[in-house]
Amino acid sequence: MSQDLEATLAEAKQKILACESAHALKDIERIYVGKKGVVAGLLAKIPGLPAAQRRDAGKTANQLKQAVLQAVTARQGELASSEIEAQRSGAGFDATLPPGRTVRGSLHPITQVTRELEDLFQSMGYQVLDGPEVELDYYNFEALNIPANHPARDSHDTFFCEGDGHLVMRTHTSPVQVRAMERLEPPYRIVVPGKCFRQETTDASHDHTFHQMEGLVVDKDISVAHLIGAMKTLLRGIFGRDLEVRLRPGYFPFVEPGFELDARCPFCDSGCSVCKRTTWIELLPCGLVHPNVLRAGGLDPDEWGGFAFGLGLSRLVMLRHGIDDVRHLLGCDLRFLEQF
Repeated sequence: MSQDLEATLAEAKQKILACESAHALKDIERIYVGKKGVVAGLLAKIPGLPAAQRRDAGKTANQLKQAVLQAVTARQGELASSEIEAQRSGAGFDATLPPGRTVRGSLHPITQVTRELEDLFQSMGYQVLDGPEVELDYYNFEALNIPANHPARDSHDTFFCEGDGHLVMRTHTSPVQVRAMERLEPPYRIVVPGKCFRQETTDASHDHTFHQMEGLVVDKDISVAHLIGAMKTLLRGIFGRDLEVRLRPGYFPFVEPGFELDARCPFCDSGCSVCKRTTWIELLPCGLVHPNVLRAGGLDPDEWGGFAFGLGLSRLVMLRHGIDDVRHLLGCDLRFLEQF
């Protein structure tokens, strides 16, 4: 290394050792090895040198760069050690104190409710199943007694996947009913929690993505009384006490007869904002499985029967926690999620 470069390196090391902070050390590093620093200036002169000197000049410049970086790294370690030692020797330092608590996350409120309901239904003999979120049109509609020209399709606001039109984003968890009938040997009881998708205008009570839990029981001699008994057990598990329920006629192509199940408002006796001053809360659609759906699943409706229900998990979470806007549930706002 030439005498000039040796002098430059000695000067750089002296300045590095004199640095008392990481900020000052960074400035020195920038002066010598930055984009416009000393080393960059040496490399810029190499093209103007005779060909025989270029190789040695480049090698020397890189050696200077590596030596400066090594000195900077060493000084960084010394400054860090000095800072730790200063903290240890300061007043009030106690090496026996435990470290600060690690910030931990928590389960999403929908996940919490889903797991609670899964435990409840499993205690009642139900299996927990899953199904594809990108579903065949056949399972999402046709096998559920909703053919191509059926007006009920208009109310689903379906997302269709690109291609031949046979793939959709499932609009409900009901397709798993037929898939379960095809795969399982009756009798059986199943629940299916999961995401559903509908092309709806987003507001405080509607979102394009929401969560449901489908329930299906297939057995012999199933009646509406079995349905009501299961729903009362469900509500007791959710709200911790027995609630009065009522069935109102409702039309759903995949059940016959179909009902809307309401429960007495668990939050009031004379009417509140949750129940819209009626003392009743609309909870879920339900009914006895339509014979056409049983046939689509490969079952003989003269031998087997069943009931089905669809529970809105997003709505249930809103009821339990007094949430007034469904968009909070999928908004990823930590100020909201940290409350759970």
